[in-house]
Amino acid sequence: MLSACAGFSTAFPPAPIDAATPDYNYVVGPGDVLNIIVWRNPELSLSVPVRPDGKISTPLVDELVAQGKTSQEIARDIEKALGKVVRDPVVTVIVTSFVGPYSQQIRVIGEAAKPQTLPYKQHMTVLDVMIAVGGLTDFAAGNSASITRASENNKRYSVRLKDLIKRGDISANVEMKPGDILIIPQGWF
Repeated sequence: MLSACAGFSTAFPPAPIDAATPDYNYVVGPGDVLNIIVWRNPELSLSVPVRPDGKISTPLVDELVAQGKTSQEIARDIEKALGKVVRDPVVTVIVTSFVGPYSQQIRVIGEAAKPQTLPYKQHMTVLDVMIAVGGLTDFAAGNSASITRASENNKRYSVRLKDLIKRGDISANVEMKPGDILIIPQGWF
């Protein structure tokens, strides 16, 4: 009962401070915008959005799956498709607007000022996430918050958001992983 009054839950182990993986590569998802450059072929170069079905269309390439691939993989796929009509195409793909696939987005639910999904960025911390969602509501039980980590079979970790945001305790700042869900419950009083 005392821990409930203090607004701190010990139901889950504390989240590890470091979570980023050094070999992380951004993969494209619906809503991303790709700048496609075909060397020596400006009429084939353009900027295209990734459709909700995860595909893109470009001149001479009707349908190409982009979702779940890196920009380099998409460039090689376009080169292969263009190779049928263009001699030795050289393609560069640059992601200019980031959303990412749903499986890698950070979701914030509960008593955040603006609950939402955010594109994952390497070395993103819970403080970065809280800044993006506008902090906690007046009714949030910040120290009872938890992270559900999809990459670890939905293991849950406790995080001390109130200590981090209201008290400036930087030791409560932890790194996020792609696909994490930050759950901020409502306090009782």
